[in-house]
Amino acid sequence: MFEEILRIYVQIEDSIQVHGNTGDINMIRFAGYAKSKYFQGKILPGAIDLQCKKRGEKNLLSARYVMEGKDEEGNECRVYIENNGYADENGMIRTKPTVITDSKALSWLETASLAGSISSENNMVVIHIYKA
Repeated sequence: MFEEILRIYVQIEDSIQVHGNTGDINMIRFAGYAKSKYFQGKILPGAIDLQCKKRGEKNLLSARYVMEGKDEEGNECRVYIENNGYADENGMIRTKPTVITDSKALSWLETASLAGSISSENNMVVIHIYKA
């Protein structure tokens, strides 16, 4: 059974695209915030999602961002997330998140078995991170 440990609401700021002969690149800058029982905070400037679609291959994505806020104990902290994934044949995005944090209360996230998915809600992209 999976427990959702982080829910991150994303607002897209802008994007840069390159359309080549062998594939397409889309670099998306974003902002947003996280709400969960473990962490609440905001995404710091510099967040980027790189989407790569090579001809005949799956659409790959790799997002990297730092959030700043408070952990479940009320302590100020930062959480770095690298979220790599792909879109399956039904368009569902599956991800494998990696977390690094300076929070003692959230340090278990650095070694936990995590999985993720993407959805939309009220015109926002929502990143779901689960513990297996």
